[in-house]
Amino acid sequence: MEYIDYLKQRRSVYNLSNEEVIPDQEVEDIIAQVLDNTPSAFNSQTQRVVLLFGKKQIELWEIVKDELKKIVSKNDYPKTEAKINGFMKARGTVMFFDAKNETLALMEKFPLYKHNFELWYQQQNGMVQANVWVALASKHIGASLQHYNELIEKRIKTAFDLPIEWELIAQMPFGKIVETPGDKPKLSLSTRLIVKK
Repeated sequence: MEYIDYLKQRRSVYNLSNEEVIPDQEVEDIIAQVLDNTPSAFNSQTQRVVLLFGKKQIELWEIVKDELKKIVSKNDYPKTEAKINGFMKARGTVMFFDAKNETLALMEKFPLYKHNFELWYQQQNGMVQANVWVALASKHIGASLQHYNELIEKRIKTAFDLPIEWELIAQMPFGKIVETPGDKPKLSLSTRLIVKK
């Protein structure tokens, strides 16, 4: 049941600091192990992860602010900026990608499963995201999942020298938990789980 305990610890935590909870190298090792052990359709392993710390972590969220400034009204921008500044205060950010060129090659190689691969690459990336989230929670590191993909994808590929073929799926700022979020209401499991014998 230890895994379930870690799963319960996983929450969307927005109030984070950049104080070290565990050494950055240990965070890197955990994420590497998650990536190496999360399954993928046809063992395709098209999931990609970029881990940002320090100046690179800040640079990412400065790019997000720059791009949001172009589309958010002047009246609404201060609230938006405050939200992004919160992510910038985190210890680091995990960026999740799919090697889309490899996914497209699989679609061509296995045309019968083309439609499935369109779903599978998102699902397998979601598994990496969830596994990273739970793994970080097991070390008492807070995180949340963000999606500024279309706004920032082109710029971050240039800024961080990333392959043009990769598709950005999500961003996960993480760090020391400053404030634990309150409980969320949950539906009764009797409406979500059916058991037949």
